[in-house]
Amino acid sequence: MTGGHAGEGGSAGVLAVDSGGSGLRVVVASAQGDVLGQREAAGPVRTGARGIDAGHFMERLAPLVRVLLAESGVSEVRAAAVGAAGLATLGDDLRAGLPAALRAEFGVPAVALAADAVTAYTGALGARPGAVIAGGTGLIALGTDLRRWRRADGWGHLLGDCGSGAWIGRAGLEAALRAHDGRPGGSAELLARAEELFGPASGIPGRLYPRTDRPAVLASFAPEVGACAGSDPVAAGILRAAARHMAESAAAVCPAEGEPQVAVTGGLFNLGAPLLVPLEQELTRALPHARRAAAAGDPLSGALRIAADLAAGTLTLPGDAALLSVVTTKRD
Repeated sequence: MTGGHAGEGGSAGVLAVDSGGSGLRVVVASAQGDVLGQREAAGPVRTGARGIDAGHFMERLAPLVRVLLAESGVSEVRAAAVGAAGLATLGDDLRAGLPAALRAEFGVPAVALAADAVTAYTGALGARPGAVIAGGTGLIALGTDLRRWRRADGWGHLLGDCGSGAWIGRAGLEAALRAHDGRPGGSAELLARAEELFGPASGIPGRLYPRTDRPAVLASFAPEVGACAGSDPVAAGILRAAARHMAESAAAVCPAEGEPQVAVTGGLFNLGAPLLVPLEQELTRALPHARRAAAAGDPLSGALRIAADLAAGTLTLPGDAALLSVVTTKRD
C-alpha cells in the first residue's frame, strides 16, 4: 500500500496512535471504536530544530499501519488520532506535516493531533468535565469544563513535576544523604536502600549528575520510598507531600462549578496505598465538590476514543492550538 490508499471491498475504520519516549503504540479499530489489531515499535521518534520530526514519525508509523490494515481488512480509514508526548512545545513539524502525510499514504480525511496529557485525560474520563492527574517519571494535571483546557505543572524535573516519580525519588535520595551526613530529616532506611541500589552514598552525586536520563534514574528510587513508607515516617512524609502537590495541581485545573470528576492515571500510582491513601485525603480536602472516578483506560484508549468520535462527528472535546487540533482534508 505504499504511496496509496487502502484497497476497496473492506470495511471502514479508524486509527489511533500513542507516541512517547518508549516508542509507538498503534491501534486499528472499527469506525465504532472496537479494536481490530494493535502493533508497537520500540524507541522514540526523533526531534530536531522544529521539534518532533514528522518525516521520521511517518517512517516509524506507516509500516505498522500497513500491516494492521491488511490483517484487519479495513480499507477506509475515516479518522486518525495521534497522541504525542511533547506535542504542546515540540509539535510544529508534526502539525505541519503529519495530517497531509496520513492523507497521502492512507487516505485519512480527518486527523486529530493531541498532547499525551489530552489522550490520558480522554482515556481516563472520556468527554466529561473534570481533572486528571497523569503521573509517571513526570507529572501533569489537565482539566476541562468542555469549553477549554487548563493544565498545571508538567514543567520537568528541574522546574516542577511536583509529586512525580522523579520528585519522590529525589526527595528520598535527599533524605538518604541527610542520614549519611547526620543532618535532621534523614532516613536510615532510605540510606540503606540507596546504597544497595547506587553504591556508597558519597559517590551517588557523581553517578547521578552526568546521566542524561536523570529523571528516570531519580524515579527509579520512588518504589523504594513507597516500600519504606509503612515503617519509616520520613518516607511516609515524602509521599504525603507528593500527594499534596498532586492535589494542588488538580485543584488548579478542575472546574469549580458542577460535579466534575477527578481521576489518576499512569505508572506512578502502582506505588499503591502508601501514595493513594494520602492522595485521596488531599483530594477530598482540595476538591470537596469533585467526585473521584477510576480511570477507564490509558492514553492509547483515549486516542481511540478521539478517533472514533472524530469519525462519527461527535467530538466534543475543546480544541486548543497546543493541546488538541483537528485537520480535515478532502480525499484525493
